[in-house]
Amino acid sequence: MSKLTAYDKFLQQALKYGFSLFGLPKTGQVTSYTDYDDGYYEKGYPKTGVRFTDNGDGTITDNATGLMWASDGNGAGCNNGDFINMANAITWAESLTFAGYSDWRLPNIKELVSILDYEENNPAINATFFPNTTNGNYESTTTVNSNTSLCFVVKLADGIVVTVPKGFSHSVRAVRGGV
Repeated sequence: MSKLTAYDKFLQQALKYGFSLFGLPKTGQVTSYTDYDDGYYEKGYPKTGVRFTDNGDGTITDNATGLMWASDGNGAGCNNGDFINMANAITWAESLTFAGYSDWRLPNIKELVSILDYEENNPAINATFFPNTTNGNYESTTTVNSNTSLCFVVKLADGIVVTVPKGFSHSVRAVRGGV
């Protein structure tokens, strides 16, 4: 078991008593490839410590954003690993009852990007907290403003955001919380 830093203990106490500590999570890049790049500054919420909490019920809470995510890429909160298009994915998530909650939804693109870990690849996500995550595209609810027949997805093989036709089917991960 890893030793908690003073900062980790502070965060645990603050979260216990309801203080909001939400902010932008770190990208996960800790290697600096050039002076003053992301790895140099490592801005954002800490990657270690209490960033994610495994709730023991198939869900993970992101303590940086306050969002609760379905954990297992093959579980009920991820449509059992099956692909689905945007329209059907929105309906699926809105009607999902999972881990005792019925207020699940499909994430927007910023929420989906917030759980990426750019020090990981294939998939670009923390596999400890999000096991069985495929390398493929993960669906968001965000429509491309300049072409409303397209939506944004995240390619988990490398963490790149791309646009695709809304009718194409992709993996999904349900989220709850936020606004």
